[in-house]
Amino acid sequence: MNEPNREIRALHTASTITVYQAYGPHIGLPAARDGRFPEAWKRDRMTWIKPSFLWMMYRCGWGEKEGQETVLAVEITREGFDWALRNSCLSHYERGVHADRTSWQRELKRAPARVQWDPERDLHLQQLPYRSLQLGLAGDAARRYADEWTVAITDVTPLAHQIRALVRSGEIAKAEQLLPQELVYAAQG
Repeated sequence: MNEPNREIRALHTASTITVYQAYGPHIGLPAARDGRFPEAWKRDRMTWIKPSFLWMMYRCGWGEKEGQETVLAVEITREGFDWALRNSCLSHYERGVHADRTSWQRELKRAPARVQWDPERDLHLQQLPYRSLQLGLAGDAARRYADEWTVAITDVTPLAHQIRALVRSGEIAKAEQLLPQELVYAAQG
């Protein structure tokens, strides 16, 4: 399989895209129960959303890392996600993309969103040769994410544990069948 090095792959519909985050139960459980982030969720801090389920599993250790025991699938509007992409800056300086390091730093300070490309993962959480998007949201973007763009929040921790158990027992085909169907996402505008 010859994947482009950087491509957004996600579970999405005509109007929404699903991203993943992991929190401690004090944030994750109320968010899933109420379908919105609780007041304890800090709207003034940068938050990172990940369209890749397996990258999230790598990051949170299948929901077993301390403070990341509750894995959430957050369905947000495509309009909001696309706004964040349009108003983002790469999280690192890249020659040829930015005029110089100083202009990149100015852009980074102003941008309400940051794009970071990290190695995608397989079911064994091993690196794949192509990258997956992480999108950091700060300031206005974080507030909009929590209070305007969020359509639904689902606790997918049981799914994460079920897939991990299948992988551990060597039932890879069954595990693959449970994965969210992440297709290429074409951002608008």
